Amino acid sequence: MASSVYIHIPFCQQICYYCDFNKFMMDRQPVDQYLEYLEKEIVESLKRNPIIDLKTVFVGGGTPTALTLPQTQTLVDMINKHIIKGNKEIEMTFESNPNEISKEKLQILKDGGVNRISFGAQTFDEGLLKKIGRTHSPNEIEEAIQTAKEVGIDNINLDLMYALPGQTMEQFVDSLDKAMKLPIQHISAYSLIIEPKTVFYIEMNRGKLKPAPEEDEAAMYDFLMNYLEKNGFHQYEISNFEKNGLESKHNLVYWNNEEYFGFGAGAHGYINGIRYSNAGPLKKYFQLIDDTGVPIVHEHTVTKQEKMEEEMFLGLRKMQGVSERKFQEKFGSNFNEVFPNVIEKLMKDGLVEMNGEYLRLSHKGKLLGNEVFQAFLL
Repeated sequence: MASSVYIHIPFCQQICYYCDFNKFMMDRQPVDQYLEYLEKEIVESLKRNPIIDLKTVFVGGGTPTALTLPQTQTLVDMINKHIIKGNKEIEMTFESNPNEISKEKLQILKDGGVNRISFGAQTFDEGLLKKIGRTHSPNEIEEAIQTAKEVGIDNINLDLMYALPGQTMEQFVDSLDKAMKLPIQHISAYSLIIEPKTVFYIEMNRGKLKPAPEEDEAAMYDFLMNYLEKNGFHQYEISNFEKNGLESKHNLVYWNNEEYFGFGAGAHGYINGIRYSNAGPLKKYFQLIDDTGVPIVHEHTVTKQEKMEEEMFLGLRKMQGVSERKFQEKFGSNFNEVFPNVIEKLMKDGLVEMNGEYLRLSHKGKLLGNEVFQAFLL
């Protein structure tokens, strides 16, 4: 049963050079129409599959806070009417750019039940921000966090990136130092991955962009883990660190391989054993909702083997790892029986280890995570 909801708002004021999510420049887009159709999708989908015991809502994008004040109010009201229905116990997260949030907008979010905000800071280096297509300044990151605190949103995540083109270790350390001075409870830190159809991908193919050397990326990640641990941030997932027990409950849904609703253009969901994706282009999204009530363009029934593979490579992202007992309860088999050669080889290579009933990444395994995860694709 799905107890989490992801909502996609595909509009941005500026397209970042590394972003490959479904998104459109805000200018001259049918945003009000989109919100109208999003509501139709939510109503129709929940008629077919009601939410049992809602735990988390995550509004991502694009940039959800690129919406105007009235549009933000419309979105928040819609979520409260059809999804939250007065449930005060849930974790509700909004993604935001630091320079697209005002006190008025944050107040609308707070009054609408948003209790966690995720700011896309990426770096505190002015030159690097311009280089990756971000429009905010380092000062605006600080201002946005202080404003969120003023309206009473205390659970704040900061997204940071490393292995950016031309980024030095000194620049990365400086960003971490600046982040530590801010009243934040969570850090998500990702290395730059150059994806197809992005500005960076085109530049790389033209020879205008050189990705960071792998050894620089590994050195930055190694430093990040040690630095954040020393500063009171506990690593609970390969790229995520929390303070005061404030893990992202929503993202744990993905890593625990649980089901969730995905609403909006280009959103993905996982319901009743079926993974599905919605139409990305707005015209197609609107058309499908008019024709069928839902904008789904692709469905895949997940086989037992795929579920077991996902359980391993998603679960191993968590520092706790994968529970042998829970795996047995869920699938009626022991993971050592299902993946005998895989686990044996990874252990021999020093990439995974057993800690009680949990199979988890070793320190070396964290640095070579993708290698470990791929090994579980039978």
